[in-house]
Amino acid sequence: MGTSFARKITPSMSTLNSRSERIMKFLLRTGTASIEEILAEAGSSAPSIRRDLARLESRGLIRRTHGGATLVEPLLYEPFRYDRSFQAREERYAAEKRRIGLAAAELVERNETIGLTAGTTTTHIGRSLRHREDIQVVTNAINIGMELCNQPGIRTYVTGGAVPWAWSFSLTGSAALNFLNDVYMDKVFLSVTGLDIERGATTLESDEALVFRKMLKQSKKVIVVADSSKLTKVSPALVCPLSEIQMLITDVGATEECIEPYRKLGIEVQRV
Repeated sequence: MGTSFARKITPSMSTLNSRSERIMKFLLRTGTASIEEILAEAGSSAPSIRRDLARLESRGLIRRTHGGATLVEPLLYEPFRYDRSFQAREERYAAEKRRIGLAAAELVERNETIGLTAGTTTTHIGRSLRHREDIQVVTNAINIGMELCNQPGIRTYVTGGAVPWAWSFSLTGSAALNFLNDVYMDKVFLSVTGLDIERGATTLESDEALVFRKMLKQSKKVIVVADSSKLTKVSPALVCPLSEIQMLITDVGATEECIEPYRKLGIEVQRV
């Protein structure tokens, strides 16, 4: 990463202990849990667990409930609360996207700079990183930037640009492309609407595809995150051929027959 992006996390920033990390990973998997379930997962004593939960709550990561805790997830943004098409997109393959997001977040190492393209699956990656530290995130998604901006351990860069169509969080255009000229990333996680052996990775809008393509060019490693419904589909705008992809994370709904051609091309495939 360029020196202009280097920084240090100051000692005043809240650092999670290993037990709090285990609690967060557990809640990321389950969504909600009782004190007894958290104790079984994380160990220690009930008073210690309650102190950890209070600390996590102060970071805006969880909400304590009577007898337990629940993960804070901004699943519906206020302007979209009554928009049925947005709700349908959020709820489609939600469990699979959550698992993919968790698996992808586990690949992010401390002191890395990563890219998250706009998309519902990459949004879950962002949510799975909120408790982490010493990570820099570059994204063209307004909502991902919003969800990460209050976390002291993560430095978030939003590309800028124009929102090309209604009800979109994806920033596109020359401002986004110019921003990415001077940014270099260790990994980019690419959300797609289609992934096909012959046609490659595709999305719906050509302006968005240009920004995604630029992010890929500026990264050492490209990881596609796509639920099984996206495999074999082709959307109008090409992002990249499969030769530019090193890894695919999908769900267990993808059959061995479906993913074997990707492996034959040298793409590492993880099903979760």
